[in-house]
Amino acid sequence: MVCCVLWFNSRPLLVYKDREQWEKIGAVVWEVSVHEKMVALTFDDGPSPTFTKRILDLLSKYKAKATFFVVGKQAEMYPDIILREYHEGHEIGNHTYSHPEVNRISFEALKEDLFHAHQIITQITGGNMVLFRPTSGFYDDKIVKTAHLLGYKVVIWTWGQDSRDWTGISGQSIAMRIIKTVKPGNIILFHDQGGNRSNTLKALEIILPVLAKQGYHFITVSTLLQKDLHKITN
Repeated sequence: MVCCVLWFNSRPLLVYKDREQWEKIGAVVWEVSVHEKMVALTFDDGPSPTFTKRILDLLSKYKAKATFFVVGKQAEMYPDIILREYHEGHEIGNHTYSHPEVNRISFEALKEDLFHAHQIITQITGGNMVLFRPTSGFYDDKIVKTAHLLGYKVVIWTWGQDSRDWTGISGQSIAMRIIKTVKPGNIILFHDQGGNRSNTLKALEIILPVLAKQGYHFITVSTLLQKDLHKITN
């Protein structure tokens, strides 16, 4: 097993390339072990002046909370939407400033890009951010180390719970697959920017009432992490 040593909060942190080892040390999160029926809806690449507002309206209708992994450039253009997300009780995470291919840039370039986004978004909200989602879900030693140095936990998404809304698949198809395969503790990936997200809206219009009727609660990633049975028992 190949590994390296990261230093986080003045303590050595071993980082492995195997998913099981990443999870074991709590460096990267894909899902959370919980008994209760709860999931985290997440949205990447926003905000969008067209679709994010409509997504927020839907979430409000069903009293659902979500986590928005925001791009710094978009936040600069639409600070009012960022503020709405924040004031309505949703969580805001870092999704870089310029949306680079994080696996192809240097440690220093990634650190600068992440920190730039952090400054912009926290200045808008007045709050802090503790979650980072790498673009395209890439993760390696460099990416995890950079995130941890800036105080972030890396969050991917549950395998099988990528909506693939960016491919143009219908909202009905997205919804049916998620409803069929969802499990407590899942982290579900959507996008609220980067193209026509009408299919995302349609999927949410189906998913939210159906899962709510099944007893599911929609919470932020950080709230989900607080419920982690592995963390509690360990």
